Amino acid sequence: MRDSCDVVTIDSRPSRARESTRREGTRRAVIVAAWSLLVSGCRVWSPAPAGDVSLHLLDARPAMATTARRDQVLAVGSPRAAPGYDSAAIVYVQQAHALDHYATHRWVDTPARMLGQLLTRTLEDAGSFRAVVHAGGGLQADLRLDTEIVLLRQSFLTRPSRAELTLRAQLVDVAARRVLATRTIEAVQEATSEDAAGGVAAANVAASRALAQLAAFCVEAASDVRAGSVRP
Repeated sequence: MRDSCDVVTIDSRPSRARESTRREGTRRAVIVAAWSLLVSGCRVWSPAPAGDVSLHLLDARPAMATTARRDQVLAVGSPRAAPGYDSAAIVYVQQAHALDHYATHRWVDTPARMLGQLLTRTLEDAGSFRAVVHAGGGLQADLRLDTEIVLLRQSFLTRPSRAELTLRAQLVDVAARRVLATRTIEAVQEATSEDAAGGVAAANVAASRALAQLAAFCVEAASDVRAGSVRP
């Protein structure tokens, strides 16, 4: 008589199901943690809010001596700007041929637009023309002033740093469609501090000086036109 032996079969499927459930839960936890880190990292490295950017004005207003009024209407064309200076970025230079921009400081508008308003106001203050108008406004004018910002920057190539402004101007006889006179004006002013605020303050001083020279250029050229001494 042989001994009998009961064989017990254990179904492992429930155990495998539990293991699969645990693995799925772990995988989901890892995904959630990774996503949380990613979102957190985006918040840490996102750009500074617009409110953290300081805006600056180019609002120079030179004191102008009143000169004899001429029976001429002067139209001021919208100033242009050379590449690199045609945005609201405040430009500085630390090495030759390389332009940099302040990250948290900007002009409130492009320097060219601000210069156009300042130039019109300066010429009006001089009182040398019957009227000063904006070119393209539909009003007839005898003369037109065209200007270009060649450069406007804070240079750290010297110590102390300094604001450098170069303008190119030409006065045009509208009726004759010819250039009567041209001039390049350079103005430099040392900064009182080695930062954006110091550069902006120096730029305004330089701009004031340049605007006065531009007004004098217009008066001089207009006087020559009236006397008939300017050649074609």
